[in-house]
Amino acid sequence: MTEGPLILAVETSSRVGSVAAAAAGEMLAETVFSGPLRHSAEIFPAIGELLDRFGRKPDQIGQVYVSAGPGSFTGLRIAATLAKTMHLANSAKVVAVDTLDVIAANAVNLVGCDACSLPAPEPEAGGIEKVAAVLDAKRGQFFVAVYGRRATGPGKATGDEIWAKIAPDALMTAPQFLDRFARSTEPIWLLGDGLVYYRDKFEAAGIRFLDEKYWSPRAAKVHLLGWPKALQGQFADPLTLTPNYLRKPDVTLKRR
Repeated sequence: MTEGPLILAVETSSRVGSVAAAAAGEMLAETVFSGPLRHSAEIFPAIGELLDRFGRKPDQIGQVYVSAGPGSFTGLRIAATLAKTMHLANSAKVVAVDTLDVIAANAVNLVGCDACSLPAPEPEAGGIEKVAAVLDAKRGQFFVAVYGRRATGPGKATGDEIWAKIAPDALMTAPQFLDRFARSTEPIWLLGDGLVYYRDKFEAAGIRFLDEKYWSPRAAKVHLLGWPKALQGQFADPLTLTPNYLRKPDVTLKRR
């Protein structure tokens, strides 16, 4: 097994959660939860199973990488609480990565119709040049970020190396997105769980959709993006770690 700090990567920001174990830059295994919104019920059993599989103990986890939002308020709090707990228990270092970056990383090196949602046109010969990650923010709004392809050489690339964020994380409606980004001569490929129920709202000239298997953020991609940050010493302060909610949670106050 690769030497180096045992890393736990956690993705609970969206509908389907997952956890992954890694040693240094090498992914060991990933476990995806059995269904949507199973974060609370399955996160600790999944972590325990991963540790048992590789003969490791919880006190050997030296780094925790979390998907820090935007996304589900409850899901993000689960990941942040786990990271804080591991820091207090093990002095584990914490890396926080942007959830929309994690989703966009699913499109790294995708070409051809293995990646597209048929009956969409195939990506052009040069591949997919622009993607948008979309998450449901409720109230008719979506968390959205847009990425353009960087010029990269051959070899394994991380999401940061292949995608440059050209429109930062923002809240917007589907019509606002289409008004700003839909161009028939400049296709933009969409992915993300925000499309599960609302794909039809984004259908327009110049809009393409990646296959649904690429829509959910994954813990393996959290590690993919988190490892370079760890190498550069870009650790979050676990005690002040606050997820990026982009908006406050819905709160209903009872009348007396």
